Amino acid sequence: MIDTALPQGGTGLLGPRVGPPIDVAVRRFGPSVARAAHLASEAAVADVVALCSAVGAAAGLRPGGQIVATRSAAGLAALARQDAAYRSLGLTVPVLSSAEIRRRVGVPYHAGLLYPGAATLDPAALTRALAAACAAKGARLLGDSPLLGLRPGDGRTPTELRFAAGTLRARKVVLAVNADAGRLGLPVGTVLPLRVHALATAPLPPELRAALGGESGTALIDSAAPAPYFRLTPEGRLVVGGGRVSHAPLPDEEDAASRDAARRLLEQRLRRLHPALAEVPVAYRWSGRIGMTADGLPVVGRVGGHPDIWYIGGCCGHGLAMSAAHGRYVASHLTGPAPAGSRLPWHRDRAPRLPLGSGPARALLRAYLRRLEREAHRTP
Repeated sequence: MIDTALPQGGTGLLGPRVGPPIDVAVRRFGPSVARAAHLASEAAVADVVALCSAVGAAAGLRPGGQIVATRSAAGLAALARQDAAYRSLGLTVPVLSSAEIRRRVGVPYHAGLLYPGAATLDPAALTRALAAACAAKGARLLGDSPLLGLRPGDGRTPTELRFAAGTLRARKVVLAVNADAGRLGLPVGTVLPLRVHALATAPLPPELRAALGGESGTALIDSAAPAPYFRLTPEGRLVVGGGRVSHAPLPDEEDAASRDAARRLLEQRLRRLHPALAEVPVAYRWSGRIGMTADGLPVVGRVGGHPDIWYIGGCCGHGLAMSAAHGRYVASHLTGPAPAGSRLPWHRDRAPRLPLGSGPARALLRAYLRRLEREAHRTP
């Protein structure tokens, strides 16, 4: 639900990350898989940067890197483990001191990791440009047409997709429905729909933009889950997001009290970032859903074993780069033999199941969300 739409929409953080933190990935999946996954996520970022230029949506693109930083002792220990894991894998992710972070973005943090190839962009501009490019090649785009259900084909007959206005039959299908997989009964495991919030200020004065990293274009993400962050837009607005999350089974389902509490929390975070932000007006507030999985990995694979029905979703907040990579990957499988060695390190047909229906399961879910919030709001 969006009360007042930010003109460019979305949050626009384009950075490398797939799955859990790199040290956890090494422990769960082994060094070779963890390294391959990180390199694939870096390539995904570079592909989106190139895609912006190719489709004429480069105006909102701001290269400048992304800092994952901490203000807590526990966060310092976590970043130290990640730094050690990156170095053991031969991956270059520089460590920044408190002084180096302040020089880049003007806010006090103890230390951070710098992802130099990251950027920020206008996701709405990219979406419009991609839609125009598809339409130019003959694609028909139909808005306001939620998928209500489907019946897979059997090889001789096509898959039937049911919409309010009628039924569509297709030989090959990509279901990019993210956290609505459960509502549609897709056998892809649990992709949990969580609602997250963001706000944007009015354009900041030039001196304040400069103090917050306006020249560098750097975005900052707090290392505490679920990753509170801030960045500057090209027109000088400050976008702040992350923090409080809530379970949101339906797109338009949002409790007013929870929404208002999340908005107050975000505004408090905004005011604490820099003394000069104490009186800056908030121009836009909005919220949206992301798809989370129990192990932090996306799902990109075949639905129910059908070779021509694919599902993409569960990017766990890293969808700007991952969705483009997944689209390219699935297209290569649907349009011909996939190139040798092209399999994504995280290719899988389903995520782990989470029991969400019973009373005890709901209590566990609430405890999980409360833990995320405590971690996000922990201060030194």
